[in-house]
Amino acid sequence: MPDRLSAIDASFLYMEDASTPMHVGGLAVFDRPAAGFDFGDVLALVRQRLVYLPRYRQRVVSVPANLARPVWVDDVDFDLSYHVRRSALPEPGSDAQLHELVARLMSRPLDPGRPLWEIYFVEGLADDRIALVTKTHQAVVDGIGTVELGQLILDSVPTDPEPVDELWEPRHEPSRTELVADALGERVQQPGLLMENARSVASDAVNTIGKVAGVVGDLASALRTVIRPAPACPLNVEVSGGRVFAGVRTRLADYREIRKRHGGTINDVVLAAISGALREWMLTRDTALTQDSTVRALVPLAVVDPNTMAYSSAGIVGNEVAPHLVDLPVGESDPVVRLQHISYAMGEHRDSGRWVAARSLLRVGGFAPPTLHSLGARTAGTLSDRIFNLVITNSPGPQVPMYAGRAPMTEMFPIVPLVPNHALAVGVTSYDGGVYIGLNGDRKAVHDIEAFATMLEESVEELRETLR
Repeated sequence: MPDRLSAIDASFLYMEDASTPMHVGGLAVFDRPAAGFDFGDVLALVRQRLVYLPRYRQRVVSVPANLARPVWVDDVDFDLSYHVRRSALPEPGSDAQLHELVARLMSRPLDPGRPLWEIYFVEGLADDRIALVTKTHQAVVDGIGTVELGQLILDSVPTDPEPVDELWEPRHEPSRTELVADALGERVQQPGLLMENARSVASDAVNTIGKVAGVVGDLASALRTVIRPAPACPLNVEVSGGRVFAGVRTRLADYREIRKRHGGTINDVVLAAISGALREWMLTRDTALTQDSTVRALVPLAVVDPNTMAYSSAGIVGNEVAPHLVDLPVGESDPVVRLQHISYAMGEHRDSGRWVAARSLLRVGGFAPPTLHSLGARTAGTLSDRIFNLVITNSPGPQVPMYAGRAPMTEMFPIVPLVPNHALAVGVTSYDGGVYIGLNGDRKAVHDIEAFATMLEESVEELRETLR
């Protein structure tokens, strides 16, 4: 029997279109070691790690007449060199040129006829740096059987790729007749699913998402507690197929000092800084703000299992990433008051008994940020886009250097996909003393993404000024 996509995985395929590709991404920058690190090294590293990720050599096949959800089948024509690609900037490549390349790569949907992932090895950066850009479809990463590829190509010590002993042989791809027979066999056992599959695939993917929303943590609870739509915001427009990207580098020590002085958590300080940047950006758009103006952020958060009150490497990055909606006080001009408002709003989550502290997350599953950002994006995709204005994912990372092969990683930026009618998504990751913020925006609605990035840096500095 083929491995069938879950309802939620299939929903991400159904809702995808040219303007909102459903892949999550990441940008990691490395120093090239003295011994060298080239495209062949990346190919060898990925080939070695694919042994642990069988889903990355499988593609999606639809069932005739939509009798059942699609299935995963081994790609008999799997071509590693198609998925691991080489690119270069004109030397010496600047950060702005790298960000433009990232934006163009992220705007292109993945090929639905192949395994749903790509890695780009980017050369030509100034100061002898290299970059890896990853793209993984949200249907692939469930956090239990499959994690984000960017999580497994990194190690805490320099390594050399090891020879791969396994000779991979794809399994037989089922024929159309076999797919139909298997689907009909399932229908005999679960007859109610026949009409559900036909309706969800043929007409309305949103209905599918609504049916499966209950499997992701506290989604139903979140929907019950938010009965009003999100406030009007210039970020909520019909998005185009183009993208813009910017990365913001800040220091973890600054957030710690601000937290120590004013209370709350580092996540609260991050949200307060983003609130300040949103305020300034909206003012440049002549948005009328009052003291009570807010922007509602969907902030997916890791939680423990409510039944066992425990977590594991599977549970914490599986169905236990829950949505949390917080109103960012963009109408408030005082940065400390903004932080206090956010700390109070986030206190309900911390007091729930299910909150997983950043320190605990770092002990779960090794280097987890790429997968946690993917799961956060999945959570956003299961909710009505009318109840929030933007998505902000935040995952702590290790405070020690990480390596791809022998190349030390210097910085990493998560790239969270846009959901329909949302022109900006923000991903935040701390790593080795830094806090790296990836801004993914619609090319028309947020054409001034670099200005927004500068406003975010200034917002952090504004909070730092309160320490003096």
